[in-house]
Amino acid sequence: MDNANSESLQRRYAPKSICYGCGPANNDGLHINSYVENDTLVCEWIPDPKYQAFPGMLYGGLIASLLDCHCNWTASHHLMNQNRLDKPPCTVTAELNVKYMAPTPATAPVRMVSRVVQSKDRRATVEGKLYSGDLLCATCSATFVAVKEGHPAFHRW
Repeated sequence: MDNANSESLQRRYAPKSICYGCGPANNDGLHINSYVENDTLVCEWIPDPKYQAFPGMLYGGLIASLLDCHCNWTASHHLMNQNRLDKPPCTVTAELNVKYMAPTPATAPVRMVSRVVQSKDRRATVEGKLYSGDLLCATCSATFVAVKEGHPAFHRW
């Protein structure tokens, strides 16, 4: 994955976001960066040893957080294109189901790949996968909803 010369969706559309997982403006956050590749979104993230559950392996809750944020951007980007919007709508997680397939090493980058499998006007269901090298470590199915004015997340980006 060579996205060194392109801007992530988070930095392009939400540079002031304070989201712990993907907010560029959160100094203590995870700072994931998602990029469009054909009909999928991809992200590579380098773990820090502080996220270990036990020696050498990532904490499962962190894996869920990574997939949640990355898949949220997949849904938002899709809804932007589907509804011909100028910017992605603010979306929130309605449902997230994660399956842990193998322990995830904390000593190597992880790669996430996600795509929309179903959508309607304001709702998108996304399938995501998290790899360490060629090892499939976790999968998820998640549903996201674009919020309306009045919702606390409406102006978050």
